[in-house]
Amino acid sequence: MSLGEVSRDPGGVILATSGLTRNFGAFRAVDGVSLDIRKGSVTGLIGPNGAGKSTYFNILTGALKPTSGRVMLKGEDVTGLSPDRLFRNGLGRTFQIPRPFRRMSVLENVMLSPTGQTGETMAGALFRAAKVRREEEALRQKALGILDFMTLAPLADHPAGKISGGQMKLLELARVLMGDPEVILLDEPAAGVNPSLTNILIERIEELNRRGKTFFIIEHDMDFVMNHCNPVVALAEGKVVFQGSAEEAKANPILLDAYLGAAAA
Repeated sequence: MSLGEVSRDPGGVILATSGLTRNFGAFRAVDGVSLDIRKGSVTGLIGPNGAGKSTYFNILTGALKPTSGRVMLKGEDVTGLSPDRLFRNGLGRTFQIPRPFRRMSVLENVMLSPTGQTGETMAGALFRAAKVRREEEALRQKALGILDFMTLAPLADHPAGKISGGQMKLLELARVLMGDPEVILLDEPAAGVNPSLTNILIERIEELNRRGKTFFIIEHDMDFVMNHCNPVVALAEGKVVFQGSAEEAKANPILLDAYLGAAAA
């Protein structure tokens, strides 16, 4: 089953933007983007370098505030909320360049993700030691299970800075999964990843999608997008220039001009 097949009959809108704009001085990086991401879909976001894709993701995940417009998550206005609050509300994100704590182990990196543990406060650590131990052990077992799912269990005790770039991409997703988000944004997950690890990543996305996770993916690898994302959205100069199925994208002259033409220039 391909991602497109998994996502063929998605549910209602789970993530949406309305008139989203972001200016940097006189430059408008995101220009009035209105977009609906449907629950259970695997949506691909494409466009040339400088099209506004990463800026758009940064607004969605709270790293940047929009100049104007709204972000809605599960029907609630979450415009301008911090990344931590959005993560707690069910929105997770990986980065194009992985950001692990390089001296910590792979397992420790994954265990750091959840928030709200009893031991995070001084009072909790002092007066609820038994509960802290139980929570930490439950957290450890959950992290080990996720590492096993991501094929990283054999590397659990390795320093995160010593694993390959492709394995760091898998670790990024593992860290996000610790928060059990409903919507996962992936920023160029296949970039710099060898084919075998890319296949593992695709298989895990497929399985998570079957379990109900919604994905929104920036990717420059057109084979990845056209074979594993449906629908496809294209940005150029901060504006949506195409929305439709992968098959429609392959035949759309506006998309070819906006993406392939600009990328080759």
